[in-house]
Amino acid sequence: MSAIASASVPSPTLSALHRDAIVVDMTMPWGDYAQRAELKPGTLDRLIDSGYGMVSLTVAQDRTPFAEAMASLAKERRFFLERPDRFVLVDTAADIERAKAEGKLAIAFHFQGCNPLDGKLENVELFYDLGIRHMLLAYNMRNLAADGCHERTDAGLSRFGLALVAEMNRVGMIVDVTHVGYRSSLDTIEASTAPVIFSHSNPRAMFEHERNIRDDQIRACAASGGVVGINGLDLFLGGPPTVELFLRHMRYCLDLVGPEHVGLGLDFVYDPETLTNVLIRGTAQRFPASSGYDRARVPEFFQPEQVPPLTDALSAAGYGDDDVRRILGGNWMRVARQVWRPANRGV
Repeated sequence: MSAIASASVPSPTLSALHRDAIVVDMTMPWGDYAQRAELKPGTLDRLIDSGYGMVSLTVAQDRTPFAEAMASLAKERRFFLERPDRFVLVDTAADIERAKAEGKLAIAFHFQGCNPLDGKLENVELFYDLGIRHMLLAYNMRNLAADGCHERTDAGLSRFGLALVAEMNRVGMIVDVTHVGYRSSLDTIEASTAPVIFSHSNPRAMFEHERNIRDDQIRACAASGGVVGINGLDLFLGGPPTVELFLRHMRYCLDLVGPEHVGLGLDFVYDPETLTNVLIRGTAQRFPASSGYDRARVPEFFQPEQVPPLTDALSAAGYGDDDVRRILGGNWMRVARQVWRPANRGV
C-alpha cells in the first residue's frame, strides 16, 4: 500500500501555531463512489488528530447524475448531522470559527464538475442550500459548461458556462476551476464577479503536467481575490509527496502571488487502491495514459499527518506567524466570508 494505513499512523505533534490556526483543506475525495465507506471514521479521526479545522468533501463529480448526487449528499448530511458532538456542517464562515472554538471539525461539501446539475441552472441554488459550497465547472473532459484540462482542444467557456458562473455568483457558491481547461479557466475568472479558486492545483512551472496550471492562471486567480490550493498527489508534485517537495510547490506560488493567495487542497485519498481501480483504471477517458496516468501503479498522497510538519517547515523557511495562518486556512476563510451567503432552507 503506497499511502499510509490509518491504523499505523501516529498522532502528530502540534505546535502552538498549528493549534492556534484554523487549518482548512479545500479538497478531500469522499463519496462512496470510489472509496470504501468503512474507512471513513478512521480518516476523520486522522484529520482531527492532525489539527484540521475544516475539510471540504467531494460528494459527486462529473460522472455522477443528478439523482445519485442528491442521494450521496443526503447520506453524508445525515452522517454528520447525527454526530453534532464532533462535527459542524458549514453554512457560512462563522460556522468554521464556531467549530474551532468548540473543538469540532467543520464539514463542507463540493462537486468536482457541474454535471450533477443535470443542465439546469436552478439546481445551483438547490445544491447550495443543501451544503455545496464550491463546484468545479468541469473534470478533465468537456461538459456543457467548459473544457477540461485533458481535452484535445482548448475551447473556452460555453454560453451555459457563462450563465452558470453568473448563477453561482448570485447564489454564493464559490467558482472552482481546478481540472478545467486553460482557456475555460481564464474565461471563467474574467466572467466572475466574485473570487475564483483553484481548490487543488499545482504550478506547471514546477512540474510539467496537463493538470497543473500556468503562471498566468495563478496570477489571474489571485487578481480575482482567489486562492490556489496546493495538491499533494505525487503525479502532480513530480515525485514522492514529501513535506519538502510540497513546500517547494507552495513556495513557488507564494513567490508569484504572495501569501494571501495560497492554501491547502491536498486531494488526499484514504483508499487509494479502490479509487485507482474505479477511476484511473475504470474511466480511462478521463485519465488518459498520454497525460501521465500510469494504470500499473497506485499513486501516493500527501498525508494529513504531514500538515503539522508543513507548518513547522513554513516557519523555518522564514514565513511569519500571520502568513502561516493565512496559508493554513485564513485565505480560504477570507474567500468564504466574501462569497458564501446563508442558505435559504425555507425557515
